[in-house]
Amino acid sequence: MNDKPKVENPERSRRVLLGMSGGVDSSVSAVLLLEAGYEVIGAFMKNWSGDVNGPEVKGTDRIGTSFEECGWKTERRDAMRVAAQLGIPFLTFDFEAEYRRDVVEYMFREFEAGRTPNPDVMCNRYMKFDLFLKEADKLGCEFIATGHYARTENPLLTKEGAGGGRILKGVDPNKDQTYFLWAINKAVIPRVLFPIGHLEKPAVREIAAKHNLEVATKKDSTGICFVGEVDMREFLKARMKEESGNVVTTDGKVIGKHIGINFYTIGQRHGLDIGGGDPYYVVEKRRETNEIVVGSNFHPALFKKELTASQLNWFKDPVYPIVCEARLRHRQPVQKCLVTSGGEEQVHVVFNEPQRAVTPGQSIVFYIGDEMIGGGIID
Repeated sequence: MNDKPKVENPERSRRVLLGMSGGVDSSVSAVLLLEAGYEVIGAFMKNWSGDVNGPEVKGTDRIGTSFEECGWKTERRDAMRVAAQLGIPFLTFDFEAEYRRDVVEYMFREFEAGRTPNPDVMCNRYMKFDLFLKEADKLGCEFIATGHYARTENPLLTKEGAGGGRILKGVDPNKDQTYFLWAINKAVIPRVLFPIGHLEKPAVREIAAKHNLEVATKKDSTGICFVGEVDMREFLKARMKEESGNVVTTDGKVIGKHIGINFYTIGQRHGLDIGGGDPYYVVEKRRETNEIVVGSNFHPALFKKELTASQLNWFKDPVYPIVCEARLRHRQPVQKCLVTSGGEEQVHVVFNEPQRAVTPGQSIVFYIGDEMIGGGIID
């Protein structure tokens, strides 16, 4: 495979639109791109700035009370300062309407259906690697770049070009973010650069310090993509009704009350409000009886060896059966499994070992070696 993207305009091929979040990872990405000889345009995506208002709002007294400011102004300021220090142009794109439609509304629909979604996956799919790419086209950029800990087939930024049709794990096993990238359109991969994917986090901070970037010691962002750290239960209460029911043990003993099964997820421990004794974990949600079933951390009900998944996205056409590895959550060590077709647009996955807290709505992501080959949503 030719690692060079095919471009008609040589000048365009050196221009990169870089997503700058105000953090150290995207800031160092700018440094590395400049050192590799790229013409870099920095851009901040304003995707979230307020409350959870939207269609069919419930609990209107709560709307906006806890979520008015997610810190985007501070993040943009930090990104703008880095861009000014490096001497690159800086733009701001307002994607808030699309983010509400494609990410926030999706998240609420999934929770209301009793599933546990991963909004970061959809943020990458619709915002960072779709809308952002369209802005790159308007600016005549052949590439887009982000501060993800991942690699394309050719992870080295060279004057001969980069890119390719494959996404590989980031070198730093503690920071690898390929789990969140499985749903992006495979057609965009040859235009994507991940400048820090070949580095470990300490090395990224060292580069930032070497270049006297103010963000060198800045804390990593956590929480929902572009929303930040929020109390998820309170966030959901702004749109979802509380419907109390029983919390029961695996042997049927009622030990407490819950506020609504949609506010809980499989494997959850905290927030059950059950005092005393050994800790309990959610092992099942029974919609027909509005019950949450809890058990010990090692109860067999919390483990499954098989699952089905749908809403699949493959970076190569699958040829079943597939002997590979998979992750059910970010940072989980990959698990050996066999993937077979489960019918139209569905797969059946059997693991070598039982897996803890298999959660409907979450992502399962498949790997062969370092290559991330695709993923889907757990049914």
